[in-house]
Amino acid sequence: MNPTSATKTGQVFDWLVLRRLLAYARPYRGAFIGLIFLTVAAAVLGTVRPALIQRMVDVDISNNDWVGLNRSTVWLLVLLLVNTLVSYLQTYYGGWLGQYIVRDIRTDLYRHLLSLKLSFFDRTPIGVLVTRNISDVETLSDVFSEGLAAMVGDILQIVFLMAFMFWTNWQLALVSLSVIPFMLFSTYVFKEKVKVSFQEVRNAVAKLNSFVQEHLTGMNVVQIFNNQEREYRKFEAINQEHTKANIKSVLYYSIYFPVAEVLGAIGVGLLVWYAAQGQIEGSISKGALIAFIMYNALFFRPIRQIADRFNTLQLGLVSTERLLKLLDSHDLVATSGTAPVPQLQGDVQFDHVWFAYKDAEAEQVPEWVLRDISFHVKPGQTVAFVGATGAGKTSIINLLSRFYDIQQGHIRVDGQDLRDYDLSQLRRQIGVVLQDVFLFAGSIRDNITLGNPAIADEQIWEAATLVGARRFIERLPGGLDYHVMERGATLSVGQRQLISFVRALVYEPRVIVLDEATSSVDSETEELIQTAIDKLMEGRTALVIAHRLSTIQKADRIIVLDRGEIKETGTHEELLRQGGYYAQLYRMQYAGNEELTVRKE
Repeated sequence: MNPTSATKTGQVFDWLVLRRLLAYARPYRGAFIGLIFLTVAAAVLGTVRPALIQRMVDVDISNNDWVGLNRSTVWLLVLLLVNTLVSYLQTYYGGWLGQYIVRDIRTDLYRHLLSLKLSFFDRTPIGVLVTRNISDVETLSDVFSEGLAAMVGDILQIVFLMAFMFWTNWQLALVSLSVIPFMLFSTYVFKEKVKVSFQEVRNAVAKLNSFVQEHLTGMNVVQIFNNQEREYRKFEAINQEHTKANIKSVLYYSIYFPVAEVLGAIGVGLLVWYAAQGQIEGSISKGALIAFIMYNALFFRPIRQIADRFNTLQLGLVSTERLLKLLDSHDLVATSGTAPVPQLQGDVQFDHVWFAYKDAEAEQVPEWVLRDISFHVKPGQTVAFVGATGAGKTSIINLLSRFYDIQQGHIRVDGQDLRDYDLSQLRRQIGVVLQDVFLFAGSIRDNITLGNPAIADEQIWEAATLVGARRFIERLPGGLDYHVMERGATLSVGQRQLISFVRALVYEPRVIVLDEATSSVDSETEELIQTAIDKLMEGRTALVIAHRLSTIQKADRIIVLDRGEIKETGTHEELLRQGGYYAQLYRMQYAGNEELTVRKE
């Protein structure tokens, strides 16, 4: 499933999608039934008024019956008041129902997004998902407030009006409806054209959202390379595409509604011409003529609107279909494991693991990121991974946290397959500090605890003291209540790194994962963190990834990766004596700074 693909606009009305959408109205069936009742009532009341006015003209006024005229006037006023009340209730409850259904769908969609694998987000633009979760969901509100119920009301009003018209005078009814074939044809053409243009608008909105979200996030890259003008031209082209799609729909509206008005006026003209002859001959009353002029206006208004209602409904179904494809996505984090996770000892074993980010079965030649990886980390050990970019170091961390699932082999923690564990319990005992630190807009406290009320301030300060973050946090205005801007823009790179380290420590993990954890801090801060790490690692298993070899020299074992394969393994001194890839990397980092020394055992 590719959520970025456009939905076909030429499809037949999808009743299955509509049925699934209506399923969201099931908890509000009382309001939905009430809305249908109000819609029927509004359709009936709209057809009674012309008949009442006809009676006032032909009976009360013609017979000089002022008492009857006053009585009919009172009834007319009551009818108008009731009609106004019904219209108010219909509009309010239509909007109310639409908003509550939108709330439920958006909640389900966001919960579903939280359960998707990271591989789904790797291939899906964030702007497209924002469009699905906001714009597409908001379109569904119109399905209930302006689409489905309103279209049912329009159809019912047309049916009741036709019945009243033929019951009153079938000749005048035929004359009034003589332009209907032309109206239906123009309505059908308009409906088809606008449906296509609206789909183009939705696709353009998704592109616009994706572009803006991506480039605002990467604004520093745009500015550092003086790429503002080129990016502006790209945005201008996408924005122009969005404008053209909207103008196309405006064009169709500007053509259709004048044509509908002209056809309606022609119908009234034919009606007056024919009725005038009947009036002269005495076969048609003045009240009937006035009533049919009103019938004509009431009849053509829902016909003009019904095309717009149908497009609103169709747009809602297109959005629903997109959302259902997203909700039906099977790219879920596999949480089949139900085994409880006791206090982990921290025994980690990779046994002949093969892994590719893309679906290995869908490719003839899989792009293996890890190839036959095997290693064993005993409880309390510190194992470091080194290698060039793309060697597979971060992939190992992703697999241990079960962001992705392997294609072949086994990953065991404390002797049990990783996939057998309850995922949420497992992740609580694995602390991760990533190279690219992400902080949410909110307080320092919220970014450390992530809203977990079980973590007290004392635990935060204890962890902050360990990593040397306490001093700078205390200096911030408000301390732990200091408001962090989006992505931590008001903090330095080193400060953000320290906060992420505190965030990992407060959960008291049994396994610590450091992915370039000290790569973005200065030497002084790195020394503080390294001291804290030494204290923290006592009794805990640690997997460390670093390009700075100085941070991993004390590791119990160093694993050297190259193109997804293990090339060397051993301690720092053992690898230097081997004179292989690790020794070469060490010489490159320290050339000119110090002589290569090998400590003798």
